[in-house]
Amino acid sequence: MKDELNRLIEPLYGAKVETAFTTSGGSINQTQVLKLTNGQSVFLKQNPSPPTDFFLAETRGLKLLAQATNGPRIPKPVAVQSGSRPTFLLLEYIESSAEDENFAERLALSLAELHRMSQEHYGLGHDNYIGSTPQKNSLEKDGIVFFREQRIDFQRQLARRSGLLPVSIDKKIDTLCDDLGKYLNIAGEKPALIHGDLWSGNYFPDSEGKPCIFDPAVYYGLREADLAMTELFGRLPQKFYDVYQEVFPMNPGYGERKDLFNLYHLLNHLNIFGSSYLSSVQQAVKRYVG
Repeated sequence: MKDELNRLIEPLYGAKVETAFTTSGGSINQTQVLKLTNGQSVFLKQNPSPPTDFFLAETRGLKLLAQATNGPRIPKPVAVQSGSRPTFLLLEYIESSAEDENFAERLALSLAELHRMSQEHYGLGHDNYIGSTPQKNSLEKDGIVFFREQRIDFQRQLARRSGLLPVSIDKKIDTLCDDLGKYLNIAGEKPALIHGDLWSGNYFPDSEGKPCIFDPAVYYGLREADLAMTELFGRLPQKFYDVYQEVFPMNPGYGERKDLFNLYHLLNHLNIFGSSYLSSVQQAVKRYVG
C-alpha cells in the first residue's frame, strides 16, 4: 500500500511517506497521519471494504461544505484511491488545538454562515452515507415530507428488516410520522446546507483556534438537525446556542424538537451497533408518543 500512496503523494508534494502514526478515529474507518520526507503531513482514512462510492461521496461533501464563505474550516481532499471501489482517501492534515473560551462562539458564527447556504429543494443531487449507512437525499420541496420519508422512515425500515425494532415501538413511530407537522415548526425555513453528523467527535479548533468540521453526511436539510446533533453525545457550552440564536434565530420551541431530530441518529446507531441503542430510541419516541 505504501507504494500506491507514494504514487499519489509524490507528484503533489515532491516527497514520499516516511512514517505513519495511527490516530484515534471513529468505528467505521481506520485513520493515520502520514509524515512525509519533506516534513509535511497528510491524513489517511482507509476502509478495507467500503461501499463502492463511500470515499467519493465524502470527497464531494467536503468540497460542498468548503464553499461557505466564512464557514468552518474544512479539510481539503488530496486524492482518492483509483479504481472502481476506492478503499482510502487522503486529506489535508489539520493540527488540532485545545478549545479556548471563545471557541463555542466562533463555531456558532461559522456554522450559521454554513447554514445560510441554500437551494430550492431539501436533499442533494446524490446519495451519501451517515456513518456506514446509506443516506437517501432525493430532492423534495417539503421539509417535513423529506424528514419523514428519507430520514426517520428510511432508518425505521432498515431496523424493521433486521429484526431490531419491536412492533410496539414501530407502531409508535408510525403515529409520530403521521403527526410530524404538529411537532416540527419549519415556518420561514429554507433548505440549509448542513454537516449532517455534527457530534463532538467531528469538530475541533485548528492550531489558530478556527473551528474545523469533518466526517460529514452533507445535505440540504432543516438546520436544527445540526444543532440537535451537537447535544446528543455531550453538549457545547450554552454560549454556542445563545450566539447561534442571536445571529440566525430559530423558531420558538427548538428545545421541544431536538429529540425528534436526534431520533434519526439513534435509529442509525441501532442499525449499525445493534440493540444497545434500542432503549434510547424508545425513550425518544416516548417523549412524543406515550
